[in-house]
Amino acid sequence: MEKDIVNIGKSVVIKGELNGSEDLTIEGHVEGTIQLRDHVLTIGPNGRIKAQVYAKSVIVLGEVTGNVTASEKVDIRDNGSVDGDIVSPRVAIAEGAHFRGSVDMQRKGGAAPQAQAKPAAAAAPAAPQAQPAGVRA
Repeated sequence: MEKDIVNIGKSVVIKGELNGSEDLTIEGHVEGTIQLRDHVLTIGPNGRIKAQVYAKSVIVLGEVTGNVTASEKVDIRDNGSVDGDIVSPRVAIAEGAHFRGSVDMQRKGGAAPQAQAKPAAAAAPAAPQAQPAGVRA
């Protein structure tokens, strides 16, 4: 039961849209969009990506410039670099990795966002209580 894994070598340059239905390792340069929604994308140590990335799981050993969306996990390893926003329920950033952007770790389903909204609504009545103190000043 060996999974298919495709490699894009160091000398390969791709510009445009990259779609696939198997795990992929990129050692070359890719610009555009990468979509592997049900599979693992690995950016190798020589990989240089300037793209919007959509995958089940993303492992970064090289450089990614662009937003990364993963349904399971984003893992930025030693010397890996991401310059863009990450949306994934699990994110791991190793010591020695570089990351610049924002992280959105919303879980699948609507229960978690609703639970987060309730404490925010409970905090709202506290704000008017703080305002009368400012009015006295």
